[in-house]
Amino acid sequence: MNIPKVINLVVKNDLCVGCGICVYKCPSNALEMAWDKNGFLFPKVISSCDSEGDCLEVCPFNSIPKDEVKTENEIAQLFLETENHHQKIGKYKQIYAGFSTEFRLSSSSGGLGTYISTKLLENKIVDHIFSIKESSEPGIFYQYSVSSSKSDLLRASKTRYFPVTLATVFSEINQLEGKIAIVGVGCFIKAIRLAQHSEPKLKEKIPFLIGIICGGLKSSFFTEYLASKMAVEIKNIRKPQFRKKDFSSTANDYSFSCSDENEEEKSIKMKTVGDMWGTGLFKANACDFCEDVTTELADISLGDAWLDPFDKDGKGTNVIVTRSLLAENLIKEGIKNKDLEVDFLPLEIFLSSQQGSFNHRHKGLPARIKLAKKKNQLVPPKRYENETVGWDFKLVQKQRMKVRAESLAVWQHKKEASVFDETIQKSLKKLNFYTKIYHKRRRFSQLKNKVIVKINNRIFSKNKNQ
Repeated sequence: MNIPKVINLVVKNDLCVGCGICVYKCPSNALEMAWDKNGFLFPKVISSCDSEGDCLEVCPFNSIPKDEVKTENEIAQLFLETENHHQKIGKYKQIYAGFSTEFRLSSSSGGLGTYISTKLLENKIVDHIFSIKESSEPGIFYQYSVSSSKSDLLRASKTRYFPVTLATVFSEINQLEGKIAIVGVGCFIKAIRLAQHSEPKLKEKIPFLIGIICGGLKSSFFTEYLASKMAVEIKNIRKPQFRKKDFSSTANDYSFSCSDENEEEKSIKMKTVGDMWGTGLFKANACDFCEDVTTELADISLGDAWLDPFDKDGKGTNVIVTRSLLAENLIKEGIKNKDLEVDFLPLEIFLSSQQGSFNHRHKGLPARIKLAKKKNQLVPPKRYENETVGWDFKLVQKQRMKVRAESLAVWQHKKEASVFDETIQKSLKKLNFYTKIYHKRRRFSQLKNKVIVKINNRIFSKNKNQ
């Protein structure tokens, strides 16, 4: 049996994100999605394959891509009418912050994803939306589904930190009449763009992509862990909700909730469980080699406005990056019709809102790549691969990678939150120690630079007066 190249070059190197586009693309129908031991979805071989490599062409973590799709920079040339470009966020039309007056309270953030999806349907731009909804399958809480009406969309208006795959719906794409829009995180959006590149008819079939700014893909262990913190057994988890807002509090003061076997809803404030994002707990390994902070290849990119004054409002606010003319027109139309409470957001402020992700994904990336290559792991070409990383930040990156891997290994063997917390505590303390060293050195460096600038300005003024 021939093994598809995507298995050897991606899955076996722990770089799969479970997007499932390879399943659609395989010419021999030799792949299907399955769960691995770490709680992630991945393609597995179910029959013989001619191994032509079609599956690899659409993989966002292909380590040997063609030159014309080597990185996001090359793929982004599809935005022909978009002139603005910034190295950290890609090509863009405009940047905004705000919310949908209709969908804000029923959404995880400002409701822009639901608003844009609704307008695409109402304006007959597309006939169907691929987005994530609740699943009826036991233990599979969420999956990609097709929405063809506003009422369908309203069941898919929340953030889901649970593994999903486009393989559940992409196989239907040629059977569905009309055009399709897809909602997805950066790696999923990239996979779709690669599919459009290898199969041009998909450009017409999929005229619009809604990108969700992502902090990293979480294992199903993440859901199990949070439920265990509330004494809900894994087998009894029902309807997990990852971003339950507190309208009277701040934007980041949200809760995780789920129901148990008695349909009793329980919730826990995410602030009480510690940093689940900066530490890398339960995160996919591939996320450590992603440099796309703002879903650069989507027509519109949506995220949370983690910046003052928006973060003070518990009802939620989106940051918005339009990249295509169609996306820009949809936002302008919403502002004109008063469907959106949206204002322009200066580039510098938007960049500061995503600074944590830029530091990790861009600044720390070379250190992680170097560590991976020492273990003979394959890594795709990256734009930030050759940046200089200080010794203190290298320590942070190395320890984050250890924490990520350890969290998955520990939860495999003992799925109980108190045991997990005790076991992982030493590694988290070490990471916190290295992070404090890095932050102190960075603050000292910034202070030193300010002093040097002041001294140089005084010298310049003195010489000028003489």
